[in-house]
Amino acid sequence: MITLSVVVPVLNGERYIADALSSLCRNARHDFEFIVVNDGSTDATGDIVDDFTRELPGLTMLRNPAPVGLADARNTGLSAASGRYVTFMDADDWLAPGYLARLVEAIDGLGCDFVRADHVQVEGRKRVVHRAPMAQRGVVLDPREAILPAGMRTMVDYPYAWAGIYRRSLRDLLHFPGSLHTAEDRPWIWRLHREAATFAVVSMAGLFYRRLVSGSLTQVGDERQLHFFDAFDLVFKDLEPEFLPKAVRNFCALLAHHLEIADRFTPALRSRFEERGAHMVRALPAELVSESVARMSVERETTLRALVPDLPPSSHVRVRRDREET
Repeated sequence: MITLSVVVPVLNGERYIADALSSLCRNARHDFEFIVVNDGSTDATGDIVDDFTRELPGLTMLRNPAPVGLADARNTGLSAASGRYVTFMDADDWLAPGYLARLVEAIDGLGCDFVRADHVQVEGRKRVVHRAPMAQRGVVLDPREAILPAGMRTMVDYPYAWAGIYRRSLRDLLHFPGSLHTAEDRPWIWRLHREAATFAVVSMAGLFYRRLVSGSLTQVGDERQLHFFDAFDLVFKDLEPEFLPKAVRNFCALLAHHLEIADRFTPALRSRFEERGAHMVRALPAELVSESVARMSVERETTLRALVPDLPPSSHVRVRRDREET
């Protein structure tokens, strides 16, 4: 019987995939399976994965003839998974030795639907531990109660699917919106916290996340970035009124962030991005938007008010500015 399925989507990952698979070798167990979804790679990715077949027991590679995107590549891996638990890994990241066994031990011991963990952010030689935004550690909690308060960074601001382990019995809750080619983790984490029954956070940072990798979706400026708005359409769809202030604040902070780095867009794409952003802001409750903007940094408030000049001022006196949720 398989205890854990590890889903690794990859597209043209020849530069880093060997590092990722080598780290999985240092995590392998007879009851673990490793599902690499080769999402239409045209480089040597497939050959490198094939070379690891003997070194990594439980390794399977699924091939998409053409790229379908990260969300559907993960879904393909989920459909093939047979473990009691499932976790994710991106092909340009790596794991500390024994990390997966510790994740399994954590969720086994806690008995909850899913467990979230900290991670290590990597930029060149720099290493920084990023903690999941939950002070209570190692105790079973209600996922819905971890969405609020609206004015603070909470678990829906920590959307990384690879920073945790999940019961495969959650089934559809683990599937990603395949229509999205970026920001697919945003509606995913909101749905998980709204509909799952129990979760926990553990102090465990064994996944090393490479930032600013050339070619990653966080670095490109093509039309896929417009899916940010489609992602938040899904977040807002059928959202309970109690969570609306948080979702509005979440959206506005991320919109401001995208506008700050909009130089990566072509002029035409930037115009479309700004047009869609302004339209979506105006469709949200004006007072909630104004209150959210008033709590941002001066720079971000200026950015959003330039985008939507008719945005009314907040009716509340500003007493402090909270840290942005990016």
